[in-house]
Amino acid sequence: MSDVSDDVADQVIGRLKFNEDGLIPAVAQQFDTGEMLMLAWMNADAIRETLATGRACYFSRSRGRLWRKGETSGQVQALKEFRFDCDEDTVLLLVDQTGVACHTGRHNCFFHAVRDGDIRVIAEPEVTPEALYGGKD
Repeated sequence: MSDVSDDVADQVIGRLKFNEDGLIPAVAQQFDTGEMLMLAWMNADAIRETLATGRACYFSRSRGRLWRKGETSGQVQALKEFRFDCDEDTVLLLVDQTGVACHTGRHNCFFHAVRDGDIRVIAEPEVTPEALYGGKD
């Protein structure tokens, strides 16, 4: 999905309710299985780039810049559909995830669970962060 015109992107951005930092939460979900992959943040530029290129782009709060998913790891998210909720304050990206979504090397970021009255890790890494990033975070 990369055929979104600048006019449509501007319309989408104009409708969304960003927080005081100019950000909006973005949930990434695997388009064909429904698996919740991760939560990140987007600003207007990230949304514009995502819609224009068909590849997920987020805003990294820790780095203070755009973060193109997979730019260092190769674990890209191809956009299948861009949605936003009824309050227009959260976006949902239906994506086709290549490899793992989590920087810890797990398939998704939701690997902590409360089970039997305790916090448990329910998924082990599929790849080491060093293999993903070559020692970079």
